[in-house]
Amino acid sequence: MNHPTLALIERRVSVHQFDAGHALTDAEIETLVRLATRAPTAYNLQNWRFIAVRAPEAKTRLRRLAYGQAKVSQAAVTFIMCGVLPDHADIPGRLSAFIEAGFMPAATASGWQEGARAQYADPRTARDEAVRSATLAAATLIFAAEAMGWASGPMSGFDAQGVAREFGLGRNQVPVMLVAVGRPGPGNWPQKPRRPLAEVLEFA
Repeated sequence: MNHPTLALIERRVSVHQFDAGHALTDAEIETLVRLATRAPTAYNLQNWRFIAVRAPEAKTRLRRLAYGQAKVSQAAVTFIMCGVLPDHADIPGRLSAFIEAGFMPAATASGWQEGARAQYADPRTARDEAVRSATLAAATLIFAAEAMGWASGPMSGFDAQGVAREFGLGRNQVPVMLVAVGRPGPGNWPQKPRRPLAEVLEFA
């Protein structure tokens, strides 16, 4: 199975040291996010928001909220990956072009809307879905960055309430993780050992 995508997955590492002199253009950041939005979401809700932190002043604010992690300042951009609490009322708009193209009957979309309304009535379930969507988008962004020749470093260590306040997140938006992206600097570790499949895989 000698395929470029598989090789990319095998070689990816989480980077902690970035080249602070490297910058990404608007177009490069937009390409990363466009690729990240190809990640799956339930009911095609696409319930995510991406905040690309790259201005020095914004990096300083985010680094303080990320407990001083240097890669926030060093990386070309650090994305605040946000999940949005799912709203069943968004589904008709998300699917309208798909319906008009003849791929989905309008009745199916109505069924999806009712299913989402019932499923996410529980606030915990709604928050779980927001976290899932942002996480899938983050994983897709990480591998898109790798494919484009850049490194990435996901971070879960940050003050979520502080980030929401400092960067103007809505009450329905959950900051799930930070992902630093840029050119790697010296001193990064190679990929750390993975557990054997016998410990993590079960056939049923």
